[in-house]
Amino acid sequence: MKFIVCLLCCVTLLSCQVKLPSQGNKSLVVFDDTQLYFDMQLKSAPQDGTIIRLDAGRVLLKKVRLPRYAIQPKVKVSMTLKSNGDPWDKSGSLFVIPKSKGANLLDFEQGRFGLKSLNQPYPAVKASATAEFNYLPNVELLRFMTPFGVGFFNQHERTQDRKPPYIPAWKDEVSWTQDISQLLPLLEDEVYIGVYIDTWDNKGYRLSVKLDFNESRYLQQEKRTTKVLPLVNTVKYASDQRLFDGFAQGELTANFELPQGASNAILHYITTGHGGHASGDEFTKKENIISLDSEVLKRFIPWRDDCASFRRFNPSSGTWKAKDVFLDSSSDERIASSDLSRSNWCPGSDVTPQIIELGNIGSGEHQLSIAIPQAQVAKDNEHNYWMVSAYLTYEIN
Repeated sequence: MKFIVCLLCCVTLLSCQVKLPSQGNKSLVVFDDTQLYFDMQLKSAPQDGTIIRLDAGRVLLKKVRLPRYAIQPKVKVSMTLKSNGDPWDKSGSLFVIPKSKGANLLDFEQGRFGLKSLNQPYPAVKASATAEFNYLPNVELLRFMTPFGVGFFNQHERTQDRKPPYIPAWKDEVSWTQDISQLLPLLEDEVYIGVYIDTWDNKGYRLSVKLDFNESRYLQQEKRTTKVLPLVNTVKYASDQRLFDGFAQGELTANFELPQGASNAILHYITTGHGGHASGDEFTKKENIISLDSEVLKRFIPWRDDCASFRRFNPSSGTWKAKDVFLDSSSDERIASSDLSRSNWCPGSDVTPQIIELGNIGSGEHQLSIAIPQAQVAKDNEHNYWMVSAYLTYEIN
């Protein structure tokens, strides 16, 4: 009898729950086999249909309308890329412009807010809420590195003697996929999504980008009340910005404030070092030190030593005898540039964010500090720089 009463109570409670509306699974194509290329004339002609081309074509920007979910979804970003004639490995970033009342990338490029007028070398790399400069940095959906000539140079005469015997064929394209569900609060309604590649080639690349929203199978799983707080992004998105070698001068700090009720804070940190010369920040190990309120959260050396596994994506990579590359080698085996270890990336790889759980750090003001003590300054042909971005996610109780 007691069991029947309990069962009836459960049925009654379930029948009284209000079912939330379902959006279902949705996919949105942001870019579809779109060419990104360098052309100085594009600086004065930014509009190309629905795609805005900025910084002489190195940045593509598109306004998209995204679904708003009441039931918690998972969000996945997928990107494919192939060379359209650029033979080199290049840094790249897929990003979203956060909604705010302050300045953003379009303001900089259209002259409504000049970066140079601030008299600072890198004014648009961290969050700011001063009377002079109100700004939230772009948030990265995906950090990636283009391979050497994937697709375009597969049958090119310059690559015929470079394919190692363990590769049956060069790949036609490279693709990356990451779960970005934590960024859902930025991916609702109308937003600008962009992609940057540091190309100087007038043929450039062809790329496609898609967002997939997969709704929870549990119809009563309401969407969590979460927030995303952009903090830092040193990627060169604006034409008036320089490649960021500021870590050679000291640490980068960003102040932020958490509201009452904030909990389960998580720091998402993306870092890669660059500088194509042999002793540059691309090829030498440099410690990153992340601190919150003067307390070190994490110190580590971002490094990838598995780059040879990406050889199939790099047909136009230069090759040398191992004994000409490594001082301790006498081998005549051919080593490709794409094989060499690098500061947290490989030609053809994406970059996985570092996840640092902060927990309940309390409401009020805080300061994030990022230091790379051995970072080198950029000079002459030694283009040392670091692409570092960080954002905070937290829940509201």
